[in-house]
Amino acid sequence: MGDKVGQSSSKPQNLARTGFSSQSRSQPEHGFGLQLLMNDINSSLESLNSACNMQSDTDTVPLLQNGQHASNQPAASSSRSLQPQASPRQKVQRSQPVHILPIRWAQRSELWIFQRRKGRRGDPGEVPRSTEEMLNRRLQEEDQQFRTSSLPAIPNPFPELCGGAGSPPPAAAPPSSLPPPPSQPPTKQDVKVFSEDGTSKVVEILTDMTARDLCQLLVYKSHCVDDNSWTLVEHHPQLGLERCLEDHEIVVQVESTMPSESKFLFRKNYAKYEFFKNPVNFFPDQMVTWCQQSNGSQAQLLQNFLNSSSCPEIQGFLQVKELGRKSWKKLYVCLRRSGLYYSTKGTSKEPRHLQLLADLEESSIFYLIAGKKQYNAPNDHGMCIKPNKAKIEMKELRLLCAEDEQIRTCWMTAFRLLKYGMLLYQNYRIPQQRKALLSPFNTPVRSVSENSLVAMDFSGQTGRVIDNPAEAQSAALEEGHAWRKRSTRMNILSSQSPLHPSTLNSVIHRTQHWFHGRISREESHRIIKQQGLVDGLFLLRDSQSNPKAFVLTLCHHQKIKNFQILPCEDDGQTFFTLDDGNTKFSDLIQLVDFYQLNKGVLPCKLKHHCIRVAL
Repeated sequence: MGDKVGQSSSKPQNLARTGFSSQSRSQPEHGFGLQLLMNDINSSLESLNSACNMQSDTDTVPLLQNGQHASNQPAASSSRSLQPQASPRQKVQRSQPVHILPIRWAQRSELWIFQRRKGRRGDPGEVPRSTEEMLNRRLQEEDQQFRTSSLPAIPNPFPELCGGAGSPPPAAAPPSSLPPPPSQPPTKQDVKVFSEDGTSKVVEILTDMTARDLCQLLVYKSHCVDDNSWTLVEHHPQLGLERCLEDHEIVVQVESTMPSESKFLFRKNYAKYEFFKNPVNFFPDQMVTWCQQSNGSQAQLLQNFLNSSSCPEIQGFLQVKELGRKSWKKLYVCLRRSGLYYSTKGTSKEPRHLQLLADLEESSIFYLIAGKKQYNAPNDHGMCIKPNKAKIEMKELRLLCAEDEQIRTCWMTAFRLLKYGMLLYQNYRIPQQRKALLSPFNTPVRSVSENSLVAMDFSGQTGRVIDNPAEAQSAALEEGHAWRKRSTRMNILSSQSPLHPSTLNSVIHRTQHWFHGRISREESHRIIKQQGLVDGLFLLRDSQSNPKAFVLTLCHHQKIKNFQILPCEDDGQTFFTLDDGNTKFSDLIQLVDFYQLNKGVLPCKLKHHCIRVAL
């Protein structure tokens, strides 16, 4: 108690600065008179009794920022001027300012005076212990009352002034008043990507990198042409599944849901956004049902699929693999925004006849790579709805099979449209917007298409564009003959060197990306399907039936066709032809260049070539 007296008596000036009373300034710092103490005790007891009666009717008195009472409130009693600073245990430790009742300071002042007088030696008389206990009990009750009272959630700007090191942390403010927490900077992680020929590359990426960004990085490292058709493929060899990642998907998040034996592939996919280029002829009329009247225009179709308030339905018959069995069953299936359903009664779509087959929210749709061999599928047009998690069981896979490739493509596209909606359309628009923002001084990337290649005539003083296809074909033949004559003059000795015309014409095409060498018919069809069933997608390969011939594999209307390129001789020179000698070319490069400008006997022009890039 003597320590408390010394501690409290050393700070009267600090208490006076807080403005509780002005009388303390006139008091000496040491030596209180007995008469003064007795007067203070009597006045304090009287104020205590009166304040206890008025406590329930008295409102709290708010303090100003400097500790002074408001101007419309009565000033505190003179006994408050000498109150010391309470110990940390007696303080109410809070993280926000509180409304303080005037009676609290009077009671604390009286208790301090009792304790001070009790600690003085030689002072006559003793304060009854019951009075001190009463004051202590009343202070504890008020402390408990202030702890449980509802206070405004105002953060305390000076938490260090509330108490010692053992004080509880300040109360948190509501989320609306707090600034957003600082976001963690993305870290780096290694990702291994494979190409079609089996080569791989380990790339260090950020954890927030999207599939589009990773594809652009691989295009840059592989020195490829960035035509916005590259994609990242999620490949599961043990399950026989694969799918193309959407451009907005986070690569690290997708990798976290893949088993250890799965991998990423870097591949072309020209059909990724084919629906937005030609939506009118994409879905057959019998497969789509609209909840509102549609005029059949291109804009109306896009709006119906992308608008979240619309309810398009894709329906048709699919072969569905029965759970726990090897058999497949033909069911009438309906795809809605809420999920994939099948009808238990024919083609009825009544709610009581529809059963949920798969959910769209936490699942992704995959292509079946070898459905007939691995899952005993009725054909090679299989699909699979797989949950987005690393460890799955076979009973969680929903295996489906369409009648042909066109119907499977429609179902796959409808699944993506109903799941992603407007986000898918934004992915399609981003490359076009970036292209429009490019500076006109930048050199455009050369792409092989009918829009960038035209037939030219440079026989005169100035060049001109040849619009007539017959004239263009004649000019191509004349150019081919002139090229052969120049090659013949360069080889006067007619030595069978590696640069001899006959030898060069037969091997020069092997340096081109569109030539895939000695692959089978099935392999060429698989490559065409993987890189997108769009009109004009093609590749060239060696013929299996004729060692001297070649085969052009072309996609048209989502169907794959093969055209044989035969060699023929004219005046001792070897030519290549597609139309039984009507149009002849000295090598396959000239043949491909010609049919990129003119379809000739083909159903469409050559537009996109299948390519395999070594990483």
